Amino acid sequence: MTANSEAPHALTDGETVIAVAQIAASPERVHRALHTQECETWWGAPDVYMTRNFSSDLRVDGRWKLDSVFPDGKVNHSTGVFLAIDAPHRVVLTRRYEFDVPGLGWRDTRVTYTLDPTLVGSRLTIRHDRFDGARGAAADEHVPGWERFLMWLQAHFAEGSDGA
Repeated sequence: MTANSEAPHALTDGETVIAVAQIAASPERVHRALHTQECETWWGAPDVYMTRNFSSDLRVDGRWKLDSVFPDGKVNHSTGVFLAIDAPHRVVLTRRYEFDVPGLGWRDTRVTYTLDPTLVGSRLTIRHDRFDGARGAAADEHVPGWERFLMWLQAHFAEGSDGA
């Protein structure tokens, strides 16, 4: 069994989304892929959206931002602040979509990335919360989004991107 033999899975209770995947790379490599411009090489697909203009000041109270560029040329901006960092094992950040998300608006949510070493790489657990009061659509729509995100990350390392 390889680290990528299982598809990522996510679920929600309407307030919090939990997503999990096995990644064929060390926690250090996955951490770098998540929090540097390297994410522009794997986060997205031409028929969905591509991640561009990523920047990150990876320190507590540091800011991050990125653009999601859609096939029709539309650009959505996302931003946030790093709340806690225990690299490479845990990073907590806020996420704000700088556009109107149905059922969520412009509210800050919180994302926690936890990386645990495994025999074949890493287990990445994502906890996306603070959907409080936005029960239903907003959290539900993030379930397939996080699964897709994790599939792209798995594929990045399966394609030989130095998983060491």
